[in-house]
Amino acid sequence: MTKQNIDRRSFLKVSGAATGGVLFGFSWLVSCQNEVQAEIIPELEMPEQWFSLNGYIKIGDNGVVTIMAPNPEIGQNVKTSMPMIVAEELDADWNKVVVEQAPLDPEKFPRQVAGGSQSIRQSWEGLRKAGATAKAMLVAAAAEKWGVDAATLKTEKGHIINANGEKIHYGEVATAASQLEVPEDAPLKDPKDFTIIGQSKKNVDLKDIITGEPLFGLDTKVEGMKYAVVLRPPAFGQKLQSVDDAAAKALTGVESVLQFGDKVAVLANSTWAAMQGKKALTAVWTEDTPLESTTYHDEELAKLLTAKTEAVRHDGNVDRAFAEADEIVERVYESPFLPHNCMEPMNFFAHVTDEKVLLDGPIQTPQWTRQRVADLLEREAEQVEVKMTRMGGGFGRRLYGDFALEAAEVSKLAKAPVQLVFSREDDMSAGTYRMAIKYKIKAAIKDKKITAYHLTEAAINSNMYGLIPNFFPAGAIENYRVDNAKMESNITTGAWRAPYTNFLAFAEQSFFDELSEKMEVDAVQLRLDLLENAKKNKEDERMQWSPDRMQECIKLVAEKAGWSTPKEGVFQGLSAYYSHNTHVAEIAEVVMKENRPVVTKVYCAVDCGIVVNPEAAKNQIEGGIIDGVGHAMFGDLAFNNGIPSATNFDKFRLIRHQEAPEIEVFFIQNNVDPTGLGEPSLPPAGGAIANAIYKATGKRFYKQPFVQEMDVLG
Repeated sequence: MTKQNIDRRSFLKVSGAATGGVLFGFSWLVSCQNEVQAEIIPELEMPEQWFSLNGYIKIGDNGVVTIMAPNPEIGQNVKTSMPMIVAEELDADWNKVVVEQAPLDPEKFPRQVAGGSQSIRQSWEGLRKAGATAKAMLVAAAAEKWGVDAATLKTEKGHIINANGEKIHYGEVATAASQLEVPEDAPLKDPKDFTIIGQSKKNVDLKDIITGEPLFGLDTKVEGMKYAVVLRPPAFGQKLQSVDDAAAKALTGVESVLQFGDKVAVLANSTWAAMQGKKALTAVWTEDTPLESTTYHDEELAKLLTAKTEAVRHDGNVDRAFAEADEIVERVYESPFLPHNCMEPMNFFAHVTDEKVLLDGPIQTPQWTRQRVADLLEREAEQVEVKMTRMGGGFGRRLYGDFALEAAEVSKLAKAPVQLVFSREDDMSAGTYRMAIKYKIKAAIKDKKITAYHLTEAAINSNMYGLIPNFFPAGAIENYRVDNAKMESNITTGAWRAPYTNFLAFAEQSFFDELSEKMEVDAVQLRLDLLENAKKNKEDERMQWSPDRMQECIKLVAEKAGWSTPKEGVFQGLSAYYSHNTHVAEIAEVVMKENRPVVTKVYCAVDCGIVVNPEAAKNQIEGGIIDGVGHAMFGDLAFNNGIPSATNFDKFRLIRHQEAPEIEVFFIQNNVDPTGLGEPSLPPAGGAIANAIYKATGKRFYKQPFVQEMDVLG
């Protein structure tokens, strides 16, 4: 039984006398969406009228259930998996569930954000309550209709069944249910009784994606809409001095050219015309701010590693442990800037009028973006309406909403609805990049034990997140210290899939492999021993990860990969990491082909709690691993005088289809509440392949991308 801390007002119900429909709304229904089944089913017959208010379940007189989807869909499949949770507790017929994407409404939906792999984790309890409470009311209405005790009734696939085997579908009692008091307690299912959760369901948007139905931001079209393409400073730090737009305005299709700040927008009747107009602009740029280069950043970050810094965590006596050590191992690891390269470049629709502001497009942070647009336009947030489209990738880039602000500003100047579109070159040259980082890791070894560990981070523009100093090996080594320093840069930086941990995991896991070799301890055993040490600190509230769950992941992946029985000519590397509340262990396999190390397979064990939608979960894990392998091997973006070294894929190297390894995924089975999956499989990938390649070639990596470290990779 789960106590409902809500009153009748927060559980909105609307009954429809004419149609027999009822709406169950939940202000604590954080985010949920519709799903589709594995097999193709006929189109559902919709009721004549739906009642659509806040976060809710809608039930029609024919038994069809609609579940609203408050959270943005970024490709992580929450639009399918979250409604599965509601439908499970509701005991709905999955074949009769449909979904609608909700607009932004902070009063009705508490967390309309796609970020941090938190959508299902943060919504799990609320979604279950939504389904369970609605079901309890429907059952109570049926009991009243039949004149029986509600305890004698059961539910199954959208039907209520009495002791005589007679059954009615939910739509037949929906109106009556709306007249009942909301129960304070509604029983939640035991996970062993789940029939929808844990079963693979196809993406609810799959048919529309395949057939090209409008789903994405670039599909937005309204009457009178102008297409806008923006000329931005070609280098970070530059300012616009003047612009000659005569040639642009002379082009067919170009309607106007507008300057705002240090940017120039070309408005046209098509994307092509706007892009050609942008190319025809002649701009003069000043260099009031010193421009920067990757070499400059490298030098400054290196200085920070040796500068005196303040510890963000300090356990024990690190200095004494180093003074008493038999051996000290110190290594420096380096990572470059990286662009996001979403398949769908940045875009956004805005229509600014005196009465209201309408925004529509692919955004991970609709509420924050609404407030920023309101501030920019000097309007009240309530005057700004935000709708959300499906996103063709985000990986953190669509958290920031700079493109939405540009669209709003251009629409205000143009006095027309505007679809702002980035080209691929715009996307890569005016991005928000993964920051360049250097890590210095130093460990003390005494009597073949790690007695001290000191990590120093030097990063561009940003401080280490508070949780990261408390991730493994925090709590596993008595004398432990983490320092952080940052340098300011004109280059915009921000979250990139699995922020910080996407590179830190490689550095730490490579370092531990090197320590295991020096200590003559098996790499798996070293980690298991350290995790055993960490169990002594389970009461430390800073340590949110579980040594037991991580040990289980490592043991499972080692068993599945045959770690203790190596195959001839196959070299294995282990990496294990906790991020976004999920424990992951990976073993990569490398073979030598024509004197080249080739990553052929990755085994992955994951503890993410209850797996809601196994097929979608596996897809997320596989995608994260391939992303992690590809960027560790090839990803590199440099800057010269503030200008990025690549603006398209002809110069920026991505992993290719034939380079993607085979992946085998194993889930730890338990009844722990679900945790994140969109990001956690990426961080361990770099370390796993680096450790495997070392065994194959004898070369250790300290810098990404690896391709630059090895001549044999070409």
